[in-house]
Amino acid sequence: MRVMSHKVGILTQAWTRLRATLSLLGLTALLAACSTQLGGGGPPIAQQPGEATAANAAVGEGQVRVALILPLSGQGNASVAGQSMKNAAEMALAEFKSPNIQLLVKDDGGTVQGAQAGAQQAISEGAEIIIGPLFAQSVSAVGQIARTSNIPVIAFSTDVSVAARGVYLLSFLPETDVRRIVDFSISRGKRSFAALLPDNAYGAVVEGAFQQEVSRRGGRVVALEKYTLEGNRINEASRRVSQAANQVDSIFIPDSPDAVPQVVNALASNGVDLRRVQMIGSGLWEDARISSTAALDGAWYAAPEATGYRNFSARYRARFGQDPVRTATLAYDAVALVAALVKTQGPQRFSEPSLTNPSGFAGIDGIFRFRPEGTNDRGLAVLRVAPAGGQVLSPAPHSFQPGT
Repeated sequence: MRVMSHKVGILTQAWTRLRATLSLLGLTALLAACSTQLGGGGPPIAQQPGEATAANAAVGEGQVRVALILPLSGQGNASVAGQSMKNAAEMALAEFKSPNIQLLVKDDGGTVQGAQAGAQQAISEGAEIIIGPLFAQSVSAVGQIARTSNIPVIAFSTDVSVAARGVYLLSFLPETDVRRIVDFSISRGKRSFAALLPDNAYGAVVEGAFQQEVSRRGGRVVALEKYTLEGNRINEASRRVSQAANQVDSIFIPDSPDAVPQVVNALASNGVDLRRVQMIGSGLWEDARISSTAALDGAWYAAPEATGYRNFSARYRARFGQDPVRTATLAYDAVALVAALVKTQGPQRFSEPSLTNPSGFAGIDGIFRFRPEGTNDRGLAVLRVAPAGGQVLSPAPHSFQPGT
């Protein structure tokens, strides 16, 4: 991690499902006027004494106490994600140079009640900031508890309704994907859009963002249809979009890689010339099933560049002997960010101005920043679908533009 000037500035199918329904970065904090290396990328470091690995334990021996609330004993994929994110948090401590923090690990069991109990216990033990939890309802409950003690929360939900002043979401928000791919498409001359959206909570969020962003950039949404994977809904929605296909130059399909090939095949079956229209998608497309779908060759989607995650994964495998879940980078970056703020910001380390620095921070998956209302901005790349994997068409930015 590197600290830089205020003026210069500065997350398989399981992955896509987690990213679409939950919220799940060492990172470089671009904060003060210096360029001190803060760790992240060195060789695996042996666990230090006192770095317990059990749930509800203390990890590290620093003076600043930081709560980490995760579903370590949650059901199904929740516990898998929780344990991987806990591992990543411990790795951040090991790779950061002399972190003056101690993680108070709390297992919420994947429940609201567990998250509430974990937050109350951590606060009673002196936690100055809370990292987690994972699920939206738990984030809301923890935020209420933390607010009474004036303690900020860095959480992992993609549900922006739980964001608030003092409750910051360090997740990949669907709105960011939409903004990036629409802006890029219009910069490439696309003006008329159709969209096929999943009929679920994720699709509802994407719909609002898509309509707003296309309008803001002077384009128009000619057709928009929703579908489910049950029955004949995909074919019906594709047929209706095909009736307007001659009026559009782009078709947006922001869904998971198990659904998108079905939608594309249905469009082709209904007479849409996929060579004439530009297919566009979201970060859920970062998957081998998309790359291997011939009809999507040349399509565009917004996502983080892959280099940071590949490097992180290699270090994680060397340390833990297994692959991380895709969202483990968020826990790593949350801990690395907190450690950097402790090192550079003194008594103001977790103040709103420090956490919402408009210059932002640079993490494993690129730059990000918290907005005062608790949502975030991210710098994403635009990639082109190719058989060997996504190819970068437009690189991710390295800093946020002043005034944005």
